[in-house]
Amino acid sequence: MGSASSGSHARPRSAVRRRFDLLFREIAKFGAVGGAGLLVNLLVFNLVRNVTGLQVVRASVIATVVSIVFNYIGFRYFTYRDRDKGGRTKELTLFLLFSVVGLVIENGVLYAATYGFGWDTPLQSNVFKFLGIGVATLFRFWSYRTWVFRALPAREAVASAESFLDAGAKPRPRAKVN
Repeated sequence: MGSASSGSHARPRSAVRRRFDLLFREIAKFGAVGGAGLLVNLLVFNLVRNVTGLQVVRASVIATVVSIVFNYIGFRYFTYRDRDKGGRTKELTLFLLFSVVGLVIENGVLYAATYGFGWDTPLQSNVFKFLGIGVATLFRFWSYRTWVFRALPAREAVASAESFLDAGAKPRPRAKVN
């Protein structure tokens, strides 16, 4: 018999609850790295724009590239450190491919605001840069977790087996003894 510290019987968490908890932790870690990457992106954007006098979208592309490098390090060694580390060349290639798509989304929003609508004050540029980052982040989260930093198959198999065992661990009625 096992003992419980509080005296009450603790129910094991359901498989759905465990998956939700894992997803929540993944989103929190992704958000922490992404938030730091956002700060890097906006700081580099404003620094390059004010110091060099480059056009808005060019300064934004430079800032996005710097944040892509920063984010890869954060995602590989923090957010997805427990994921499959085999095939780093493939991982990096896919990361760069999806990051470039994110770069186009992010800077496409800024380009449309700046050159399509003429909204190019520093405040407007930062607002649309931020908006573009937000839209691109949704795409990046989906693509990185689906294609780049894939879960190890063994971990998924263990989780599936544990949920099967939890479901089958219902107490059986005792047989009557005469």
